[in-house]
Amino acid sequence: MASPRTPPWKKPNPKGQKTQPLSQAQKDAARQRAEENGRRYPNLVDNMWAAKLPRG
Repeated sequence: MASPRTPPWKKPNPKGQKTQPLSQAQKDAARQRAEENGRRYPNLVDNMWAAKLPRG
């Protein structure tokens, strides 16, 4: 049986890690993923997925 995982919105932010805004290509990818899944705009999970893509 799989152990329960803490959802990302309940985890604390990482300490000392610099963040960068998503590039336009990453934003477009998140929007496309949300649209494919029937959402009008990207949610946190779409944005986290897009942040792992190469910037460009």
